[in-house]
Amino acid sequence: MLIATSLIQELLEAQPQLRPQMYFKSSLTALSRAMEDQVLAGTDHPLVIISCQRERYYRKALHRYARLAARSPQIYILATPEQAFGDGSDPYETIAFDAADPLTQEWHVIVVGQQYAACLACREHPQLQTSDPLNAPRMDQARRYEGIWTFDRRVSCQAAYLFLKRITQYRPHLTSKVTQALAQIVPYVASTVRQTEPGPFTDRLVTYLQASQYRQQKAYRQIATQARKEHLVNSITAAIRRSLDPDHVLGVAVQELGQALGTTRCLIYRCLAKDKVTRLQYEFVQPGQQSLKGQIWPLQDNPWFQEVLHTQQWMYVSDAMADVRLQQSSLLQDWVHTAQIQTLLLVPMWYQGRLLGMVELHQSDPPDEMVWKDAEISLVDAIASQIGIALIQAQSFADLGLLNQQLADLEQARSNLIAITGHELRTPLSTIQICLESLTSEPDMAPELQQIMLSTALSDAERMRKLIQDFLTLSRLESGRIEWNSEPLALQECVNLALSNIKAQHLSQALPHIEAHIPENLPLAQVDGEWLVEVLAKLLDNACKFTEADGQIKIDAKVASKHMLEVTVADTGRGIDPDCLGSVFERFYQEEGALRRTTGGTGLGLAICRQIIHHLGGRIWASSQGRNQGTTMHFTIYSIETPPQPQTPPSSHQVSLPNHRSVDSSCP
Repeated sequence: MLIATSLIQELLEAQPQLRPQMYFKSSLTALSRAMEDQVLAGTDHPLVIISCQRERYYRKALHRYARLAARSPQIYILATPEQAFGDGSDPYETIAFDAADPLTQEWHVIVVGQQYAACLACREHPQLQTSDPLNAPRMDQARRYEGIWTFDRRVSCQAAYLFLKRITQYRPHLTSKVTQALAQIVPYVASTVRQTEPGPFTDRLVTYLQASQYRQQKAYRQIATQARKEHLVNSITAAIRRSLDPDHVLGVAVQELGQALGTTRCLIYRCLAKDKVTRLQYEFVQPGQQSLKGQIWPLQDNPWFQEVLHTQQWMYVSDAMADVRLQQSSLLQDWVHTAQIQTLLLVPMWYQGRLLGMVELHQSDPPDEMVWKDAEISLVDAIASQIGIALIQAQSFADLGLLNQQLADLEQARSNLIAITGHELRTPLSTIQICLESLTSEPDMAPELQQIMLSTALSDAERMRKLIQDFLTLSRLESGRIEWNSEPLALQECVNLALSNIKAQHLSQALPHIEAHIPENLPLAQVDGEWLVEVLAKLLDNACKFTEADGQIKIDAKVASKHMLEVTVADTGRGIDPDCLGSVFERFYQEEGALRRTTGGTGLGLAICRQIIHHLGGRIWASSQGRNQGTTMHFTIYSIETPPQPQTPPSSHQVSLPNHRSVDSSCP
């Protein structure tokens, strides 16, 4: 059933002396609640009619309507249905009207009792029912209504009379109940009675307004807290966007957080779960307070840190100096007393179950004067999450940079490989081809010249074999396809074998003078002998290559530590620029350039030595004073603790080698 007339319009026509006023919705809410409170505080059984516009507004005050129904049997609630609202009589009368009824735009609260009466009748301003789509949405409490509010009993009874007639139109079976209500109010419609005393109503209205003001202040505080939280998060997010440098991000975060919370001290430090201590690098501290920046902060012996690590949750210590857990660490006790830490908040920075660091907030005020609120702790927790994300992003960026560097190195290695293989393979192949063509095309060549041609071809074939062998050796070492057989060996034997190999490789060349000084009581080396000989041979070959025939090469060994030996191969040759010492062990490194060198080689020898020494558990490095001042190669290897018993060796330190004549450790 649809009633097309406006009830507020009918009332204004029946009472032409009334002058409508403008009200905000917040004002109507306060007036409505005050009128309902006056009913709840009274002793009579008044008639109450409430029109809620829509079901959603009706649902907001269900508990109040139930209380009103306990005070009077004449309670009528009207609304347009949206979900579950409908006609009903328990515990009060509900009347559902059509969505096209003008009541959907009107707000009515009518109370008629024996001692008082009040009427609130308004309709929403038609020009403000919809907001401008180009502007922000209007706040609900700022909606404006036009109508009347009065204590006049005659007006209140007239409005009630009009409403009761409309109720019987919507629900005819309520006619008998409505008739009883009409009998109560009709005598007052045309009579003159004293006006309602406004004092009690005013008290109720002021009480409601005060309660609303309190709720408003509480909402403002929540908004301010949320705004502060968003400001801090935005500040740190902006720092992350400006820079992926962890130092910059953590520096901004510690300052912003410390200043925003007004804490005595704010610390942010990076650490892992297994760390025993950490150094405090990022700190905000109030003027006049003890600074802890740069100090070593205990972690393993810190019971608070360990508890956070175990629970994976933040922890608040309300009285640090009196906390029983503090007695477990004397070092931490000293720091707490030195820094005057009264209250403590620890918030971990986690990422996928991995600890990245910790945020610590200290207060030097007495515990009863400083209590961390849940909103503040939640704020710190949110900031810690942002910092953790920032650290992961920074680490990812650093890893990406490292990966790019590795790709650049691979590209450089590829270029070097092409240049070196092109030069090292093409040159001997050309020589071999020329020699073989000469031998084939000139059968009458003198025997002496034929021998030269064959020797040259064999030499260059050996050069190609060594190049390919170095490639295969380095590939096997880097891929881990080698079985290592470690055993105790005398270093002197390995040196002798390496010297024998060098002399066999350079039978037709004049070598520098080589001396080996291996102490007789040197402990045995715990190594794979075959690969150690390979290292010594390549170092000696390299030294011979860059040292003139009248130069000198020395091999020395000593005990470096309880379990390590240090071996050095020093020459008096060309030397290395100090700026290049860190690069000589890179693959394809050529001190003269890949294609401009005066000595042969692939640039893989020292790279192979580094791989072998690392697999043996030692390290290798080079030292040089500069050009033409010689080079010394150092490497360390494991030894056994008990040195071998000194024996009287032959005076020349000779060793018998298969397929070779005896070699002296002092080679010319």
